Amino acid sequence: MLSVLRQPQSHPDPMSLSPRFIAFILALLISLITTAFLSFVVGVTRSMQFVAFVASSLSSFFLVLYAVDILVFREVNKMYRTIHKLKMKDFNITPRKRLFKESNPLKTINDEIFVFVTKKQKEIDELKKLELFRREFLADVSHEFKTPIFAAQGFIHTLLDGAMDDEQVRERFLRKAAKNLDSLDVLVKDLLVLSQMETGDIKMNMAPVDLLQLTFNIFGRLEHIAGSRNTSLKVKPDNLEAVWAMADQDRIEQVLLNLIENAIKYGHDNGKVIVHFSENKKSIEISVRDNGPGIPQEHLVRIFERFYRVDKSRSKDRGGTGLGLAIVKHIINAHDTKIAVMSKPDKGTTFSFKLEKASTQPLSDAHATENPS
Repeated sequence: MLSVLRQPQSHPDPMSLSPRFIAFILALLISLITTAFLSFVVGVTRSMQFVAFVASSLSSFFLVLYAVDILVFREVNKMYRTIHKLKMKDFNITPRKRLFKESNPLKTINDEIFVFVTKKQKEIDELKKLELFRREFLADVSHEFKTPIFAAQGFIHTLLDGAMDDEQVRERFLRKAAKNLDSLDVLVKDLLVLSQMETGDIKMNMAPVDLLQLTFNIFGRLEHIAGSRNTSLKVKPDNLEAVWAMADQDRIEQVLLNLIENAIKYGHDNGKVIVHFSENKKSIEISVRDNGPGIPQEHLVRIFERFYRVDKSRSKDRGGTGLGLAIVKHIINAHDTKIAVMSKPDKGTTFSFKLEKASTQPLSDAHATENPS
């Protein structure tokens, strides 16, 4: 490994000497060697040796000082200033006083190059990750689009090739083609929403929202899916009358709908899904828990990626675009909070997040609560 990539050491470095001190030491050594050599020459007196010592000392001192200070140190200092300016521009790093006070520019520039190369390597690693993500995303998008398009295309071409004359076949194939096109439409809409959220084009309309009533409404919408799997839907604690939080109602409904629907689809038959609310002085914590097969530990860090599926074959059978959890994550982040997931094999999965507690509820709802009709 090159020396510039080595971590700078904190112990004293002989290279941290000043140019004058280096020039003095070298001049002294040259003078001593010259005088010692003249002592072996016949006829050279002590006065001649003294003159030679002084002359060689002075000349060597100034020559070495010029060579080290002007030809080396000053040029290296120029390199250091250039690198430091480039680093400051790229990374906006606060200047470190230790580097400016360092007397040896060779050591200083070595430290600077180490920091610079380290940060550039991190950038390169991040770019490689983004490139890998881009390739995977393009492959996933192509696959997701290809499936409904080819299916609808096959049904329509079959009808055009003569099957249209059979009324029963015509209706069945048109329904299948329409179903695939509807899936494609949902996929495109989800991609559009995700793109708008990532670019910040969609703004959150924050207002007091009754999360309890919202959850019951979602239970009603998903009743047929839960019934087909004999899954019970419950809210905990049992004695809640309302749960008011600050949120964008449409977006937080999308979050709860996705999490509850996933819990039903990917849980066990005859299972249960529990939406639990807990609150403190400032926030409401919402958790959606199922008692399904759980998510393997190695998949937990990736389940919020676009089109990522733990079990691709099962996920395809259960429907969905593969973008639901990615949209959920962006919506929760837009509410200045984060979503967490905990899962154990055969013990179920829990998604949880917090929302700011609403200080007051809407006047119309408060009036209706006080004066029920």
